[in-house]
Amino acid sequence: STVLDLTRRASDWLRPRYEKILQETKSASILYVDETSMKVDGEKGWIWTFVADGAILFAMRMSRGKKVLEEVLGDDFNGKIVADGWRSYPAYTSNLQRCWAHLLREADDLKDKSEEGKRVANELHRIYDELIKFIEKDPPPRERGKKKEWAIATVKDLIEQDYGNEKVGKLMKKIKNGFDYWFTFLTDPELEPTNNRAERALREHVVQRKIIGTLRNEKGMRIHETITTVLATWEQNGLDPHEEMLKAFRNYS
Repeated sequence: STVLDLTRRASDWLRPRYEKILQETKSASILYVDETSMKVDGEKGWIWTFVADGAILFAMRMSRGKKVLEEVLGDDFNGKIVADGWRSYPAYTSNLQRCWAHLLREADDLKDKSEEGKRVANELHRIYDELIKFIEKDPPPRERGKKKEWAIATVKDLIEQDYGNEKVGKLMKKIKNGFDYWFTFLTDPELEPTNNRAERALREHVVQRKIIGTLRNEKGMRIHETITTVLATWEQNGLDPHEEMLKAFRNYS
C-alpha cells in the first residue's frame, strides 16, 4: 500500500472517533476557537479549531464565515466561545469572550509608533494585570460583578478620549466594537481571558502548512481533519498518539 492509501484507511477507521469528538465539542460549556488559512488545490481554505476540556476538533472548510460555526456547532449551541475579533464569532453568538492576548499584542505594536500609542498600551496592560491579579484570588460573585463595572468604566474612559494618532484611534474603535465581550471572564470563573489554547492547537498546522504547502482536494481535507483531530485529542488526554495509532491499525482489517 502507498502512504496515501494507508492514511486514507487510517482516516476511515478513525472517522467514528472524529464524529464522537464532534459531539463532545457541540455539548461543551466553553470552547476556544480559532482559524488559520490552508491552501486546498491552490485555493484558500481554512482550518478551524475548537478546543474543549478533553477534546480538540479540527474542521477543514473553504469558508471563514459564520456558516462554518453553524454547521459544526449547530444553531442551538449554548456554551461560551473564546475567540479573537473576527466578525463571524459575534455574528454567531453573544456568549463571547474576546481574546486579551490579541488585543495586547496589537497595542504593543503601537508602542514605538507614538507617545500616544505607548501610553495606551501601558494603560491596557495595567488594566489587564489588575484584572488577572483580581481573579487569581478567586473572589465571590458580588466582588466579581463590582470589578466588572470598574473595568467597563475604566476602558470606556480610555476609548472615549480624543486621539491624534490614526492607528491608536483604529485600535480604540476595535475595542469599542467588541465592547460587550472583553469582560465576560470576570463573572465566569471557568473562562480564560485569552485564546491561547486554540492558538497552541493550531501551531502544528502552521508548521505543516509550510511543509506540505497545499492539500489536493476535499478527500485530503477530510483525511487531514480526521487524523489531526484524533491525534490531538489523544495527546490532550495524556495518551500516546503513536501507541494509540498502532492499536488502531492492529484492530483495522
